[in-house]
Order: sequence, then C-alpha cells, then structure tokens
Amino acid sequence: MEFSIFIYFFPLFYIIFQLCKIILQWRDKCCYMLDYECYKPPEDRRLATQKCAEIVLRNKNLGLEEYRFLLRTIVNSGIGEETYGPRNIVLENLEASPKLSHSLSDMDDLCFDTLDSIFARSPISPSQIDILVVNVSLLSPMPSLTARIVNRYKMKPDVKTFNLCGMGCSASIVAIDLVQHLFKTYKNANAIVVSTESMAANWYCGQERSMMLSNCLFRSGGCSMLFTNNTSLKSKAILKLKCMVRTHTGSDDEAYGCCIQDEDGLGYRGFRLTKALTKVGVRALTGNLQILVPKVLPIRELLRYVIVSSPFWKKANSIQLGGLNLKTGIEHFCIHPGGRAVIEGVGKSLGLKEYDIEPARMALHRFGNTSAGGLWYVLGYMEAKKRLKKGDRILMISLGAGFKCNNCVWEVVRDLENGNVWKDCIDNYPPENITNPFTERYGWINDPSLESMTVEEIRDKFKHLI
Repeated sequence: MEFSIFIYFFPLFYIIFQLCKIILQWRDKCCYMLDYECYKPPEDRRLATQKCAEIVLRNKNLGLEEYRFLLRTIVNSGIGEETYGPRNIVLENLEASPKLSHSLSDMDDLCFDTLDSIFARSPISPSQIDILVVNVSLLSPMPSLTARIVNRYKMKPDVKTFNLCGMGCSASIVAIDLVQHLFKTYKNANAIVVSTESMAANWYCGQERSMMLSNCLFRSGGCSMLFTNNTSLKSKAILKLKCMVRTHTGSDDEAYGCCIQDEDGLGYRGFRLTKALTKVGVRALTGNLQILVPKVLPIRELLRYVIVSSPFWKKANSIQLGGLNLKTGIEHFCIHPGGRAVIEGVGKSLGLKEYDIEPARMALHRFGNTSAGGLWYVLGYMEAKKRLKKGDRILMISLGAGFKCNNCVWEVVRDLENGNVWKDCIDNYPPENITNPFTERYGWINDPSLESMTVEEIRDKFKHLI
C-alpha cells in the first residue's frame, strides 16, 4: 500500500521539484541595474559658440563653402552651447596632432570619475565586481582600458573583463546584452559597464562634407553602470531588464558603409556619414521593432492592430484608427540623441508626442551626441524630471555603425527622482528658446559679397566678430 502511494506521488513530487528548479534558475537570470553615473566634464572643456568658431578657423583646409556648410549643419543639429569636447582640442589646440596620452587621459577622467561616484554610493566594493565590460569604439590600447580600471581599483584576479571596440553608438546595449548572458552562467554576480567614446584622436581635419558632420555632432561624455543578478539586492535596484532585441544589417553593403571610419583623399582620418544613413536606420529600426513589439504590447492591442489593418476593416469603415499604440505597453521612450533628424524621425515613425521625445531633444541640446553613452543622459533627464515611477516601462532605442539597431525594455523598480548629471540645470529645461546662437553671430558668412574674397580677407574683415 505504502509503495503504491509512493509510486502515485513520485511523479507529482518530481514535477514540483523541476518547477522549483526552473523558478530558481529564472531568478538567477534576472538583470537588475543598481546605479549609473553620467560624466560631466570640467567647465574649461565647454564648447561654446566662440570656441567652436575658433576650432573651425584653425583648419586651413576649409574655404568659404565649407564654412557655410558647417554653419548650416551646426544650426540644424539641435546642439546647444554647453556641450563638451576633448581637452587636447578645446584647451591645447592639438586636434591635428593628437597623442595617445590625450586619449588615455580623457578615458581615465571619465572612467575614474564616474566609477568613484558609483562605488561611493554603493554597498558593493570594487573587489566584489565579477564582470567588467568597457565599450569604446575608436580606442583600443594595450594594456586594455579594462586593465586600467582593474589596476586602479585593485579588482580581484578572477574578474571577467571584456573590451568592445568598433560597435558605434549602439554599443551600450551590446555591453548590457553581454552582461545578461554572463548572468545566466554566474550566480549572484555583480557587473560594471563603462560606455563612452574617444574623440581626442578622432577629430577630422579635412574638407569632405560627409566626414565634417561628425565634428558638428559628436561631443565628450559617457556613463558607468552597475548591474547584478543577486535577488537579495533587488530592493536596491532602480531598473530591471525585461527584454532585448539586437538587429544587425551589416550583410547589406549600403548599410555597412553608411556610417564608417575612413580616410579622405588627402589622408585625413575621420568618420564618414553618408546620405543613406536615414534610410538604413529606418530599415533597421523597423526590423527590430517587428520582433520587439509583440514581446511588450498587450494582446488586446496586437489584436486591435491586426483587425484595423485588414482590408476588410478598411472597406467597411471610413474611420482610420491608425497603427500600433506603443503607449499601451511603454510609458517612456529613451531615444538615442544622435541628432535632431534622428530624434524627430524616430518620434514621427512611432507616433510619439513632443512630451515623449523631449528627453532626447534636451540631452542632445545640453550634452550633444555622446555616442554610446548618450542614452543614459536621456534617462537621467527623465529621472531628474521625476517622470519615472514604479512599474513604468522604458523603451531604449539605439542605432549605430555596422549597421545595428539594438533596443531593450526596462521596468522601473521604484520611484526615481535623483537629479544626477542634470541637477544643476534641470529647472532650466526645456528652455523657451533653443535657437542655435550660431545663426545670429555668424549669419554674415552667407553674404554673397564674400564670394569674391579670399578666406584670409574674410577672416581679417570679420575678426572682431569671431
């Protein structure tokens, strides 16, 4: 009798055991963000209107038409007067002859400043870090940047370190994806991600317009982040990763070449942005969202979309109910601040309102395009404005060279209201007027009478305005 009872209940106990095992494994695979810190360079590295003009005029390869092109580009970029540049360019006038020490010095300032702040606030010490990932696309020294961090903070010998190079503006999401996959192997692990770009040795000094664009858009900045899969630290977390989708369109030649590091005919190295960039970005974003959206929107919204998109509905109803309403599954949209055209294009394609794209606009205006670190300035704006409440979901949209579109969704674990890198200026945003001051100060460059003058004559005539 007892044996028959055992035989009867054994499968039930086995099923319960397996279910508990799956639940425990799932808990270990969670990815929580505990903290993040965006970098704010010192004020002497600020690129105000006059400083930008001084840097432009130092390039002897430029003529009147290049000046006019740069003026149009900067005016339409959406970037303000409070962004920051590399020390060797802003303070030392050495953009044409950069040294490795310039790049390493900028990296040390960013990495150590942000990590010092995180470790000062966190109960987790540097010796408790199990995974370290650094993504910088345009700098790969030896020893590596991760080795510099390990040495500075005397991390433990078995820390797993990874350097990601060449990943472009979407590298931050790539690094987090690497961390979440490692979390599936390592239990109760803590991870650091440092996401930035090295501009010190990558200022373009030639005259090709497709390569001059990067000088107008890219600025110094970055972010360090602390993650864990230790559920005992869940109460200290600020965000929980819900899902992630990565899309790579590099097999297409046009996509591969639309955003690429290159040299011009005179041997000047820079970053080439082609006219195909917008089309390629739309294609990559569309493909990515086709996979991501079903994972985050409620079934009722997906069914509604299928019904109103059918030809039968369109024939029977004159009222058009539009496309998918992403707001049914997402409360906040963290768009890569790659430029005004990028932000407006993504906002329009997703049917977003001005309120939704405001954080990306303001991050671009205040800090510029800081490449892979840009998303976190956008998140910081949302937090400083006290928009992020417990249970809210945030869609992060990143686009980068390759060409890649990497998006993810976070859930806010608790109400967030830290002023972070915005604390000194958040009350002034959004400003009533974000008109670029270059128009007023340098509009004279468009005077037709200048076409008969040499560059030296133009500089001499208007030197009091420069």
